[in-house]
Amino acid sequence: MRAVIQRVERASVRVETEVVGAIGAGLCVLVGVTHDDSEAEAIKLADKLWKLRVFEDAEGKMNRSVADEDGELLIVSQFTLYGDGRKGNRPSFIAAARPEHAEPLIEMLVTALRQLGATVETGRFRTEMSVELVNDGPVTILLEI
Repeated sequence: MRAVIQRVERASVRVETEVVGAIGAGLCVLVGVTHDDSEAEAIKLADKLWKLRVFEDAEGKMNRSVADEDGELLIVSQFTLYGDGRKGNRPSFIAAARPEHAEPLIEMLVTALRQLGATVETGRFRTEMSVELVNDGPVTILLEI
């Protein structure tokens, strides 16, 4: 699984004109799934997102997690994270998992985060989404599990 993690002041995702997920301060996470990802990767990513120290402490050091900050998470499935643009001008998405494989793993990620105590909002699978956010910092982390 791949994730683009952004510390945000706020974030939301729309499908057409409907806001399907919105958070205040926390993490906006774009998540890509590949063919050999399993429940183990989803659970590991949930734990990492919950504990990742990207929020500043009293001394200004990134030493606090979304759990410490009582922050929220917006999880958005993003198959294009497995796009490969090394050859030619049109990316190949062959490494991206099919929706039938990816959707249950995204759902498992969300469930695992909620079991840890997180407030989680999501996008809507298999739709065109518009994601809007205010990146705080900016802080953006690339992660592969």
